[in-house]
Amino acid sequence: MGESLTLEHKQFLLRLARKTIENYLKDGSTIKAPRADRILTEKRGAFVTVRVGGVLRGCIGYPLPHKPLVETIIDVAVMAVSQDYRFTPLDIEELARTEIEISVLSLPRPIQNVKEIEVGRHGIIVSKGYHKGLLLPQVPEEHGWDRETYLRHGCLKAGLDENEWKKGAHIEIFTADVFSEKSLSARNSPDGNS
Repeated sequence: MGESLTLEHKQFLLRLARKTIENYLKDGSTIKAPRADRILTEKRGAFVTVRVGGVLRGCIGYPLPHKPLVETIIDVAVMAVSQDYRFTPLDIEELARTEIEISVLSLPRPIQNVKEIEVGRHGIIVSKGYHKGLLLPQVPEEHGWDRETYLRHGCLKAGLDENEWKKGAHIEIFTADVFSEKSLSARNSPDGNS
């Protein structure tokens, strides 16, 4: 689902996320979705990840496409710096040392066999009953996990026993277009993304 994002689209979304976070941290305001290319107004699931000095400080998103991508980025950028229960909210003094990463998701699909999961390519959603947990495709690579470790952590993220993936938990996979201020600035000339 959805067309591929160009380098310009990715830079636009990263600037939008940074501007959104900056406005929110300055005075608690949120910005209105700007006019954007058609591809950026398609409904897409997305996550915003925020790191300060290389340390994770927030990661929140919408796994399913229920809003235009530009609106999703605005919503989840604010939530990533203020509502991730694992971390204290970001403050304005940290903004200069903050790096933003965006993951734009494909639609999740159920799998029949865990061997379908390609570590580093697929994100996973593990669910059973009211429990549900999502891990982005870059997470197992960042931690050096194999498939089984990835599945165990997916279960733990869902609030389940780590071996629930062997006992009937529902597993879905998705792919993500992942890009960050750091990865894009390394690939091209400075664009003034702050």
